[in-house]
Amino acid sequence: MLSYTDLKKGVLFIKDGEVCEVLDASFSRMQQRKAVVQAKIRKLSSGKILETTFQPSDSFEEANIERRPLLFLYQHRDDYVFSDLKDKSKRFTIKEDFIGDKVKWLKPNTEVAAVFFGEKLLTLTLPIKMDFKVTEAPPGIQGDRATSGTKAVTIETGAVVQVPPFINEGDIIRVNTESGLYVERAEKG
Repeated sequence: MLSYTDLKKGVLFIKDGEVCEVLDASFSRMQQRKAVVQAKIRKLSSGKILETTFQPSDSFEEANIERRPLLFLYQHRDDYVFSDLKDKSKRFTIKEDFIGDKVKWLKPNTEVAAVFFGEKLLTLTLPIKMDFKVTEAPPGIQGDRATSGTKAVTIETGAVVQVPPFINEGDIIRVNTESGLYVERAEKG
């Protein structure tokens, strides 16, 4: 059993029969009141984010989850096909609406971490930084400093990323998949 002080970022626990992940937690104590933990949690089955307060009397069951590596193979319409990393004949499809915004960072042969509760898939976790080839880039205009110093380019998955003006078509760029921000140029095209 977990107490309210064990709720830290990344902890998975069961609340009201659903698996929840702690996104942010802070311990606070007001004058002459009991200490509480204010937390932002996400219900993994629905993706709903809640802000709640936990009291010292609250206790939770730790979620028995299993993390498995999966390999993204290909996309067909709204279906995304994954396989077990060790046995590529074990394939299954996941709908686009379950994956959410992460679809714009999925490219074939990408290894992702899947979180399972029993046999139910709860969430997919992508690598934090990934390399992508720039497929479309407007020319960078020398001396143009009136703009913010970035331009929008399209990468191989179809996502649009803001990059510095020196990035050209064919370059390989590194992108933070959590924030969607450009990190660095990995290779000049």
